[in-house]
Amino acid sequence: MLNYKLGIVGATGLVGNKILEILEEKEVKPKELRLFASSRSAGNYVDFMGDKLKIEDIKKEPFDNLDIVMFATSSDISRELVPQAVKKGAIAIDNSSYFRLHEDVPLVVPEVNVKELEHHNGIVANPNCSTIQLVVPLKVIDEYYSVKRVIVNTYQAVSGSGKNAIDELKKNSLLELSGLRDSVKCDAYPKNIAFNCLPHVDDFTESRYTKEELKMINETKKIISPNIEISPTCIRVATLNGHGESVNIETNKGFSRDELTELLSKAKGITVVDDPESLSYPTPIENDNRDEILVGRIRKDSTIENGVNLWITADNLRKGAATNAVQILENLLKKC
Repeated sequence: MLNYKLGIVGATGLVGNKILEILEEKEVKPKELRLFASSRSAGNYVDFMGDKLKIEDIKKEPFDNLDIVMFATSSDISRELVPQAVKKGAIAIDNSSYFRLHEDVPLVVPEVNVKELEHHNGIVANPNCSTIQLVVPLKVIDEYYSVKRVIVNTYQAVSGSGKNAIDELKKNSLLELSGLRDSVKCDAYPKNIAFNCLPHVDDFTESRYTKEELKMINETKKIISPNIEISPTCIRVATLNGHGESVNIETNKGFSRDELTELLSKAKGITVVDDPESLSYPTPIENDNRDEILVGRIRKDSTIENGVNLWITADNLRKGAATNAVQILENLLKKC
């Protein structure tokens, strides 16, 4: 599909902007590109590959004559609009959580399960940001050693909550540094995020897990194997961009640390950064604006027979959202 027509819904948000940036970096230029957002942004213009593109109002039935539509929207908006796009003949790549666990919708990380794209019925789901950076190295370990159980703690940047959360962290940090804690306002989060950690990402459920934690459980099982047991704790931290994950993995088969490290270093989409002697390990800042998933602090777990600890970082706006969606787009174009 060389002369395809592409639409992007939510083009003015953090992920939508990042999709445009990555398309331009990769020189993935459609025959026609149409951008959609709410009425607040409609009428504004965006620069893309030398062209000025006008933002269209998403409420005006926009999907005629488009081949693929990328959605960087909330679940409520995707639930309403994705079926409309599919009904008009487009393939939808959806970044929201709404369709991820639908049985007839492939949940795709190209480095892990790209073949699932062969089975789509008009909708392809982009996984949760924290799930994406976990399953890429986890797939490698499962393939060779059969993963039994995963314990993962996430340390998630405020960019995952949108522009308002970034602004709130910046403003509240300045107030804290100025000794004006009483002036701090908490709109994006229930508690002050500045210089703080909140063990609360998305809403709490009756199970006492948050929705974010349940996403990691259910999405990982769907992408890799329903037999993997997963126990996550998701934490929002006072960093602007880039998620970190502390991961403990128990396998059914034995392994050496050197062998596992070599396998990870050869895997597509992963860069191993792991040299304690030179203080070399990944951090979110070093991962900023990069597409690779960085893995370090690789060490055997001395408390169980077949266990390993990893520290994983990724840019949650790029590989955790926009880059993964663009990779899905590129693979769909190859198959058309």
